[in-house]
Amino acid sequence: MDSWVRFSAQSQAKDKVLRAAQYACMVLGYTLNRSKIATELQRTVCDLETHMSLTRKLLRLGNSVEALEAAKRAIHLSDSVLRLCLTISHLNRAMYFACDNVVWAGKAGLLFKLDQQKWSQRSFKYYLFALILNLTRDVYELCLQMDCEARYRRTKSPISPCPSTILPADHLSSTASPGTQTVAFPIMSSWVCRLLRQMVTVLYGNPPLLLDLLKNSCDIFIPLDRLGIYPTGPGFVGTCGLISSVLSILTIVHPWLKLKP
Repeated sequence: MDSWVRFSAQSQAKDKVLRAAQYACMVLGYTLNRSKIATELQRTVCDLETHMSLTRKLLRLGNSVEALEAAKRAIHLSDSVLRLCLTISHLNRAMYFACDNVVWAGKAGLLFKLDQQKWSQRSFKYYLFALILNLTRDVYELCLQMDCEARYRRTKSPISPCPSTILPADHLSSTASPGTQTVAFPIMSSWVCRLLRQMVTVLYGNPPLLLDLLKNSCDIFIPLDRLGIYPTGPGFVGTCGLISSVLSILTIVHPWLKLKP
């Protein structure tokens, strides 16, 4: 009960719950539309999704300031790649929230003659760029962890007493034959399998990185669809948004699952 009280007291948690409900309504509306039944229920679900979207925009008023503060903290990170990715990502999130607030003001009737479509597209552009930077940060973290894992394995593996079996380059060129190409494919295949096993090992041992990578990978399809860059349809977008929202709720309920910094 105490954990639920702490969870419900956070405005970010309320936004994620509403976000999950919004995308669940999108998936439900898409399913009802495909089945071509319950037209009245479909209309009700679509209206509920619209109301939840407006409520979320209202709850996000002032989030630009929080994103700017996060950018100020990220600019002092020692790692140059993390500093660049996180600082620019937070700045883009600040612009995304600002544009989103303008869209809310237009839909609420506070700003007349506002081109809501233009401002909505602008907000999704900032959102997309922020997600690309977040994914870049995740891939960078994954590469660092895999490099550490490879060095650890090298220190633990016994040194082979046999001399090196690598042939000189001139010998390889003189004995090259069409069959050599067929041998290269199994070698490359084993290297890919070894790399994938190493990646799975690193992600399994680092749940915050795994959750953040999955969350950003799901989220990126939302602005890609809204901007028309890679249209996937409301069913797929709703599913991605729902999965991402559930993962975000997990990081709020269990703070140790949140990737730091």
